[in-house]
Amino acid sequence: MDFDFLNTTIIALGKAKIPSPLPKPERDTQDDTFIDDSDRVLVDVDLNQTLSRIMEGRPLPSFELAGPRKNIYFDPSKLRCALVTCGGLCPGLNDIIRSVVLELYYGYGVKNVLGIKYGLQGFIPGYGHDVIELKPETVVNILERGGSILGSSRGPQPIDAIVDSLERMNIGILFMIGGDGTLMAAARIADAITERGLKTSIVGIPKTIDNDIYMVSQSFGFDTAVDVATSAITGAHNEAEGYPNGIGLIKLMGRHSGFIAATATLAQQDVNFVLVPEVDFDLEGPRGLFASIEKRLKQRGHAVIVVAEGAGQKFFTADKSDKDASGNIRLKDIGLYLREAISDYFNSKKIEISLKYIDPSYMIRSLPANANDHVTCSFFGRDAVHAGMAGKTKLLVGRWNNHFVHLPMDASAGKRKKMCPNEKLWQGVLGATGQGSLLNDE
Repeated sequence: MDFDFLNTTIIALGKAKIPSPLPKPERDTQDDTFIDDSDRVLVDVDLNQTLSRIMEGRPLPSFELAGPRKNIYFDPSKLRCALVTCGGLCPGLNDIIRSVVLELYYGYGVKNVLGIKYGLQGFIPGYGHDVIELKPETVVNILERGGSILGSSRGPQPIDAIVDSLERMNIGILFMIGGDGTLMAAARIADAITERGLKTSIVGIPKTIDNDIYMVSQSFGFDTAVDVATSAITGAHNEAEGYPNGIGLIKLMGRHSGFIAATATLAQQDVNFVLVPEVDFDLEGPRGLFASIEKRLKQRGHAVIVVAEGAGQKFFTADKSDKDASGNIRLKDIGLYLREAISDYFNSKKIEISLKYIDPSYMIRSLPANANDHVTCSFFGRDAVHAGMAGKTKLLVGRWNNHFVHLPMDASAGKRKKMCPNEKLWQGVLGATGQGSLLNDE
């Protein structure tokens, strides 16, 4: 990946002049708990690439390290903040809400925090959604609740109307929790605020269970999704082993990328075939999926297949006009399609099979976060607060090279992260499953 032209500059509303109310380091310690904007994380940590750039006099792209600053931009006693959750549900949404509210309230002394109900609809007066006051007692016990206490919605709303609402409510910082569509909307809201000359910070917190936000190494909810997906794989494997010619078929999340399918397969290595959007495959033919399953059944008597929801869309007639409320093309159901197609193939060959189909997708999306995601969400939420209080805007808090960083929205919004078939994750899947290529022309 070429990072030479990546713009990592973070926009600020103005100079941060107010001393932070956060606790100062103890006198007998030399470590400073505050982060300076000069503290950076290299985008590319490949040693050869780094040395090459140095020798050629090219810059070394780097991100601002996330964390608390010595000076802040907003006066906490006069500040009003708002949170909104958008798009599909994901484990950890309530964790993010809780960590943002508690850091604002106890860390900075911000007492006015509003929760915008039902996504971007909550800004539009015509929907009539309530705005709720978020205080510590509101959020203290929400960690073990799935979904979002603020609710959510899909679909675009008029940017000017959203900014009108922010201006009416006198919001200083808006925390937007959502995926790629939300981040694109957040960037447009930030631009509209700049055009009006307002002093409102827009801070994004990346949410995608699929883990496909560009330039974010891992988003919250992904670890929980993999955790629960492994249980589905275990169940499918037990079902498959329990019957002659048993086949377990599991459909997992992953519209554009197969990170959940691949990672869950490596976590629970009972899978024989993994189908993902990034890697093409055939159904028919001597090397296609059907023949490969038949060979597996003859050798071992059972098979387990994991398919990401965005895989195999070439087997359907494309209809680009059929879109959901967020503007995404509606995917055809590859799981149900494979269930019928596999059954028809073996029926045509008069081979009796026992196929069990499992789709845990919506159960996973609405579950509470697991322990690892609890920790991740705490960092995401608190670092988002630190960025907003410092007056930074049009950014998202990302995770890169094992650090939490500030990422310009323009560097991420509108782009997708995908697995590279030649890199370690997919090569590990091929090693664990032994499936090889499922294309006839290779």
